Amino acid sequence: MLIAVAFVCCQESEPRPEPRVTRDEVAVAAKVVGLDYDADELELARRGVGDSLESFERLRAVDLANSVAPAFTFHARIPGIGAPKPWPAAIPRERATVVRPADLEELAFADLATLSELVRTRQVTATELVELSLARLKRLDPTLHCVVTLCEQRARARAAELDRELALGQWRGPLHGLPWGAKDLFATKGIRTTWGAPPFEQQRLEFDAAVVEKLDHAGAVLVAKLSLGELAMGDTWFGGLTRNPWDVSKGSSGSSAGPASATSSGCVAFAIGTETCGSIVSPSATCGVTGLRPTFGRVSRHGAMALSWTMDKVGPIARTVADCATVFAAIHGADPRDESSVDAPFVDLGTVDVRGWKVGYVPGDFGDAAIEARRLKELADLGCELVPIELPEYPLGELFVILTSEAAAAFDQLTDRGLDAALVQQDESAWPNTFRVARLAPAADYLRACRIRRLLMLDIARLFERVDVIVHPSLSGKWLVLENLTGNPSVCVPTELGAEGSPGSLSFTAAVFDDTRALAIAEAWQRATGFQLAHPSLR
Repeated sequence: MLIAVAFVCCQESEPRPEPRVTRDEVAVAAKVVGLDYDADELELARRGVGDSLESFERLRAVDLANSVAPAFTFHARIPGIGAPKPWPAAIPRERATVVRPADLEELAFADLATLSELVRTRQVTATELVELSLARLKRLDPTLHCVVTLCEQRARARAAELDRELALGQWRGPLHGLPWGAKDLFATKGIRTTWGAPPFEQQRLEFDAAVVEKLDHAGAVLVAKLSLGELAMGDTWFGGLTRNPWDVSKGSSGSSAGPASATSSGCVAFAIGTETCGSIVSPSATCGVTGLRPTFGRVSRHGAMALSWTMDKVGPIARTVADCATVFAAIHGADPRDESSVDAPFVDLGTVDVRGWKVGYVPGDFGDAAIEARRLKELADLGCELVPIELPEYPLGELFVILTSEAAAAFDQLTDRGLDAALVQQDESAWPNTFRVARLAPAADYLRACRIRRLLMLDIARLFERVDVIVHPSLSGKWLVLENLTGNPSVCVPTELGAEGSPGSLSFTAAVFDDTRALAIAEAWQRATGFQLAHPSLR
């Protein structure tokens, strides 16, 4: 059928004008992408490329918003690979006995269970927690540069409404009245959504993103739109460099820079970030907080800036694994507005016993024998069975063309209209140049990378038939690229303070859609070690 249509089009388009490109230009273009054509092939290609130029111009004349997704859908589950292994019975956490402190500042670093119980028992109001959060954000932001927009009016009105509900006996659940911050790439009605970039500094999307809707329904109170590296890269935005609360001379990492910095500094109870290739894990690890990057498709991206349609994920950044599980329970689920989103079961296993769980690790992966031995001993002390594994060999760096090609397409009009010149970052690795280079990637090679990605996903799925989870260092480029390509869930947790006074980090990764197991073992390890209790002294 395609051949017939092409033939008809050729018949109707005679006579053909002289091509707008020369044979030499086609030869150079072919050389750029590693192809070698002979003289006859170049002459034939010259006419096709000339026709393509006009086609591309017509395509670029169509106005496309960033929210328009391609007509294909990526899913993390591999055909023929079954659902996650059965989970053990959950053991609910005991409800904490809490007493209102004399100074509410003591609650700045409290976990969600403590804050929730104080609100539920009406010892502390939602309004008091919101005012505490707003005050800390105002006081610390001049140092941290983590806030894009304070949502004071919206937050105070919502907190008062939730206090009235509770006075009538209406409790929405564990997030009722708790202040949170959103990475400023989520749409929020009545509040600007800047994507951290000068061309969008005054952008207003007059609706709430799906995750904002869900948290609003759960009773959480949005207090601030938090910084992100511009267009979701790094920790630099039009407001400057977002700082690490453990060492304000350094950046927070990104791109969920503000969510990690604000959570680490006790400015919000939790935050919501996104990850395409490290943007939850890297700032969480750098700022010493806990982050969950869920399985691709577990949380709706409706209303979130699109960077890569097949790699973008939404997840919580909080103080503890239990906090992440609580937030994830409120935000996961399918949404018809995001075709990649799926319904899959999730159980918060609480304080489940992980004895006998098989934990995979790559020998030598930590790069420090003493640290690796310490981490493995901690898991062995929990009763886990340690299983040495090998990762399959794939050209992971080369598969990055999937991300850059999709990102260049998501922001093609920014490039075509010259608006990329307004971005803060303009070096070789920044978005403007990355977009330009990615526009030269052949479509056939993008699809080849996608096919290789499928093989990688299959090999990793088979690996999880041998182990329950894999433990590895969080800040590993190899793991960040691999897991974001396969869509596997991972929980990033802080470890002890290093020589420079900042925490290290560790990650637990599970099979796709087994976020339950990744959270359970990470929580067991966190309870045993207690490293999450440390927090920066910044006041």
